[in-house]
Amino acid sequence: MILLRNLCFGRNGQLLVEDASLQLHPGWKIGLIGANGTGKSSFLALLRDELHAESGDLELPRSWVLAHVAQDTPALPDAALAFTLDGDVELRAIERELAELEAAHDDDHDDQRKSPWDGHRVGELHGRLGEIGGYAAPARAAELLHGLGFSDADFLRPVADFSGGWRVRLNLARALMCRSDLLLLDEPTNHLDLDAVLWLENWLNSYAGTLLLISHDRDFLDAVADHTLHLEQGKLRLYSGGYSDFERQRGAHLALQQSMYEKQVRERAHLHSYIERFRAKATKARQAQSRIKALARMEEVAAAHVDTPFTFRFRAAGLAPDPLLVLHESAAGYGEQVILADLKLTLRPGQRLALLGRNGAGKSTLVKLLAGELQALSGERVEGKGLKIGYFAQHQLEQLRPDESPVQHMLRLNSKAREQELRTYLGTFDFRGDMATAPCGRFSGGEKSRLALALLIWQKPNLLLLDEPTNHLDLEMREALNLALQEYDGGVVLVSHDRHLLRTTADELWLVADGRAQVFDGDLDDYSNWLAKQRTAAAAPSPGKQARNAAQRQHPQTNDGRQEKLEQRRTLEKESAKIEKQIAAKQGELALLETRLTDPALYGGADQTLARSLQQRKTELLSVIGQAEERWLAMSDEMEGLPAA
Repeated sequence: MILLRNLCFGRNGQLLVEDASLQLHPGWKIGLIGANGTGKSSFLALLRDELHAESGDLELPRSWVLAHVAQDTPALPDAALAFTLDGDVELRAIERELAELEAAHDDDHDDQRKSPWDGHRVGELHGRLGEIGGYAAPARAAELLHGLGFSDADFLRPVADFSGGWRVRLNLARALMCRSDLLLLDEPTNHLDLDAVLWLENWLNSYAGTLLLISHDRDFLDAVADHTLHLEQGKLRLYSGGYSDFERQRGAHLALQQSMYEKQVRERAHLHSYIERFRAKATKARQAQSRIKALARMEEVAAAHVDTPFTFRFRAAGLAPDPLLVLHESAAGYGEQVILADLKLTLRPGQRLALLGRNGAGKSTLVKLLAGELQALSGERVEGKGLKIGYFAQHQLEQLRPDESPVQHMLRLNSKAREQELRTYLGTFDFRGDMATAPCGRFSGGEKSRLALALLIWQKPNLLLLDEPTNHLDLEMREALNLALQEYDGGVVLVSHDRHLLRTTADELWLVADGRAQVFDGDLDDYSNWLAKQRTAAAAPSPGKQARNAAQRQHPQTNDGRQEKLEQRRTLEKESAKIEKQIAAKQGELALLETRLTDPALYGGADQTLARSLQQRKTELLSVIGQAEERWLAMSDEMEGLPAA
């Protein structure tokens, strides 16, 4: 287990945590939460031995293998699949040693002056490879990559070809590939879409080791964590259960503090008013009923967030056109490539619409079309008179001026505003004191996101287009955004992997899939089931595809050109020669093993471990050779139907 005794640690001379004493047991899945800057990432660095404690003790079992997600990924030439496999360090070490032994055997077997081939070591290595599931490792790596949104075509692409967000996913896949005892994850859902988040939830729930997870996604924490470790005011406090359990327990604790009582009562009254307002509007649709339940829970949520530093509200937008924006038989895409077609959508004031769909389906493309950043390839995009769009997307953070402060950014929007008014407004986003006048280039991702939201809200939009607005935002800021959206009376189109935000904000779900966007008849649980069916269908070859493959094998000349068939034959011949070499090597190892197994001295001692290991390796070799021979025969049959060079 992980043991903390009177532990104190900090960074840059600032003490973050003091006198922490607790135990974290093997197999626990622990959500590590707390405001930004309180020391969550520093605690993970302490566990990785990248940071040293000021005093006290932190004990970890010495035998534990630790895995974490690297912060940076250089532009490597390695293929994505190979990069992922590198996460299993022992597997790669065994493969390298086996390759060296087999290469030495190939080069030296005719030279009698060389030392004899170490067949016993080869047997040990193959035995260990079987124990750790090494033969199935490529399949495991492929499953990880598929789950995180990569296609088969991506497997052989160099890491350098991927964008920053996709490299983050590759780093995550590599960490999950490690057969670890302790897995440390810091905001793993950033840069993931909802499909990948749901897959990651399932994977982590089946993870057998100890998990320590930093996340600002409350639904993700509820689904994965069985304990919650809260870092606040220099103290680490352990709670049982997920994030909702933590909120209830902490809310009860804060309610006992008289200084919080009056604020809590006011906040609950405020929440109750809009819960009743939305209850009156609700229909019998599953999505509306789901939202009522989520809103009702917010009275419990309020108790745990009465001391939040964020208290902003959307400014009144004034009169808005009705409809706000209309798409009529529109198509969207890039250049001549059509991503979405036959788009029919009318947005009205007060309408709250969330877009669902798998990665790459076109959600962000649709939002860009609505925002006017993309021109419709066909059809019409009609803006209502007086439409004022507030568009938030991650790439807009790059448009912030790094040498300017939050106050200077605000003055660009309204040069006549009083500085004190701007400072008061920025304070609701926790830009207080010197931070309001500091250059934003040094800000964290979360701070830049907060500033971008502050700038957007100040402009009083009557249509909000939000593409993953919660990335980099902590839990307190997410709750503040959630509350502010509840009161906002303009139109909202939302793309997010934060299910809590989707449930409590969206009245209507739209599914973007197969080049179309249409109303989704169901709630988020139904969408999760839809995704599961999609993954199952994608994994199984269709009868039509099987028939086409069979026809192609029988009549290859009728399907493709001669040049393509020649290339196919050359590939098969190359692979066939490689398999022949592998079979010869395995048969050589098998002969050595059989000779060793006939030695009576092997069975004379009390310890029969080596004999059993060699026998097991013999069985594995026979299986591997048999499979290789079957593959070689299948390729020979396949080559018979192809033209000779």
